[in-house]
Amino acid sequence: MKILVINAGSSSLKYQLFDMSTGAVLAKGLCEKIGLTGAITHKRPGKETYEEDYPMPTHNEAIALVLKLLTDPELGVIESVDEISAVGHRF
Repeated sequence: MKILVINAGSSSLKYQLFDMSTGAVLAKGLCEKIGLTGAITHKRPGKETYEEDYPMPTHNEAIALVLKLLTDPELGVIESVDEISAVGHRF
């Protein structure tokens, strides 16, 4: 089972994707400057960190980018968002 945990702030969105069967963090990252210039940092264990300035006028674009990166053939860690069993948000 894979769980996506999100922590959305006023101009940021942090995320971690966990594989609950092993307790491993598959990927984590940070979308920042949402509503301004926008930037993302995407990390996968044992792989090079991906960093890019990316326009994110709202949190909608930020979460869409996170899902795109998680499923990307080169940068992703899952083949489909259907692999995510649950999403949690810290309030």
